[in-house]
Amino acid sequence: MNATLEEKATNAAGAKRRKVIISCAITGSIHTPSMSVHLPVTPDEIADDAIKAAEAGAAILHLHARNPPDGRPTQDPEIYGQFLPRIKQACNAVLNITSGGAVTLTLDERLQPVAQFAPEIASLNMGSMNFGLYPMLDRFKDFKHDWEESYLANSRDVVFRNTFKDIEYILGTCRNNGTRFECECYDISHLYNLAHFLDRQLIEPPLFIQSVFGLLGGIGTHHEDIMHMKRTADRLFGDNYIWSVLGAGKMQMHIANQSLLMGGNVRVGLEDSLWAGKGKLASSNAEQVSIIRRIIEDLGLDIATPEDARTMLDLKGGDRVNF
Repeated sequence: MNATLEEKATNAAGAKRRKVIISCAITGSIHTPSMSVHLPVTPDEIADDAIKAAEAGAAILHLHARNPPDGRPTQDPEIYGQFLPRIKQACNAVLNITSGGAVTLTLDERLQPVAQFAPEIASLNMGSMNFGLYPMLDRFKDFKHDWEESYLANSRDVVFRNTFKDIEYILGTCRNNGTRFECECYDISHLYNLAHFLDRQLIEPPLFIQSVFGLLGGIGTHHEDIMHMKRTADRLFGDNYIWSVLGAGKMQMHIANQSLLMGGNVRVGLEDSLWAGKGKLASSNAEQVSIIRRIIEDLGLDIATPEDARTMLDLKGGDRVNF
């Protein structure tokens, strides 16, 4: 016997609502300090902004470090050590340390903080790519620090190296410390690279796939690009992965919205976009988290807590890290 409309409505109301993981990338290595006064640079600024983002609803905090005097990207573990314990003590968020670092760093330099601190999650770039930041020189002209303009200009002739050997090295280094990975996929080929390492049992499900849209050198931001990425991941990985997206620049919230409608999770933060609306610089990472949180809740979805995220991604727990 078919259920009445009233019964269907009652069943729907009682159904378990989907939980969405919000990741927040606090500072990154793409934007330079002169682009926004709100970009966190010092360990205190990174810690303060990260804690506020967690309080706003971010379950995962994706962390880079910067050289305090001039904001240059760095993977110096000593600088990470100035903000990791403070963030951990102030909130329960999952702390995710980059292994990408910056295109200017060697693989060993990039991997130092992950190897030393053994976080619950580390980012893992799933392939080499051109990484073009130089178009930002059309929008930003005045720089406070000598390194900024050349850093952007030199990206015209830089390949962000992540060879099969490099990826194996990162996976092998983290094998015994229980760190899982945010697998950053900037193009379709990166999904196939990930499938290769899954087939070799060098990485284990559930996979956490972060699809990246809108960086020059990677896949674009058209809605068909997003659908193509999701369809390919579904075909390659079935139920063995959790999908999240990040959109670069002005497309951040557009792409996040599409992910939500397709059953995915989202990443925001000043690493990916400096904006909180057309022509308006975000005052903090927490502002972007609050924007996407409102959208998620308006769609009738729930915000995943850090413990929800740990369960969904099968993480080892914050008590098993080295900080």
